[in-house]
Amino acid sequence: MKTDNQKAWFLVLPVLVLVAFSAVIPLMTVVNYSVQDTFGNNVFFWAGLEWFDQMLHSERMWNALGRQLAFSSIILAIEIPLGVFVALNMPKKGFWASFCLVVMSLPLLIPWNVVGTIWQIFGRVDIGLLGYTLDALGIDYNYTQGFYAAWTTVIVMDVWHWTSLVALLAYAGLQSIPDAYYQAAKIDQASRWAVFRYIELPKMLGVLMIAILLRFMDSFMIYTEPFVVTGGGPGNATTFLSIDLVKMALGQFDLGPAAAFSLMYFLVILVISWVFYTVMVNLDRRDAK
Repeated sequence: MKTDNQKAWFLVLPVLVLVAFSAVIPLMTVVNYSVQDTFGNNVFFWAGLEWFDQMLHSERMWNALGRQLAFSSIILAIEIPLGVFVALNMPKKGFWASFCLVVMSLPLLIPWNVVGTIWQIFGRVDIGLLGYTLDALGIDYNYTQGFYAAWTTVIVMDVWHWTSLVALLAYAGLQSIPDAYYQAAKIDQASRWAVFRYIELPKMLGVLMIAILLRFMDSFMIYTEPFVVTGGGPGNATTFLSIDLVKMALGQFDLGPAAAFSLMYFLVILVISWVFYTVMVNLDRRDAK
């Protein structure tokens, strides 16, 4: 009779303890704040679901959610096709393939706050190359005062920073395609579009779903870059959910509403990520058949 060896759990135990301290315990603290209120001096009293009800009826939160969804949708609509296009046009072998991979990886190595600082300086009219050039061309560009200028700057900054990730993932998917597929397509005189539609795209679907999941999660939680560049302005134009949450928690010190806000924020990300994961699993099952 075969018995299962349970000793492997001892190897996982350190990871579980680490996750408990780094994730579960802080999460329980947030849950605790979300159902209580305080007047200071570390004295709390029960508030129930009052903060959740307040947030659900908060126009401020819904406006921030709308801006966040719009930003994430625009980012995905630009970066996924652009990343695939770049991957399709990268060399497959040789020195230039390695060179392109290194160049594409460089933006991913730059810390988020540095990216925000770079684009903050880059867009300034007085010392920034972009701002000065647009001003010289007679284009009114001021990301600290103009709604469209602020949004354009934040979007272009994110596209510059993260399109490389999509391109590298798509490139990995393309590299897994056997040469026999291309040879068969060449024999059949398939068009370039047919090769992409029936050979390359199906092989990239798995990695593209991973790219969409990663980019959605990151764009939906974006904070540092827009905060450094615009500070959430002009007005509330680029005040996304994360920026609004920090203002509520640290700026106004409304811990109860902020805790409820953060839990709802977490659940939205969790649900949408679960949807993406389910789609990925179904694609893998379909390909396995």
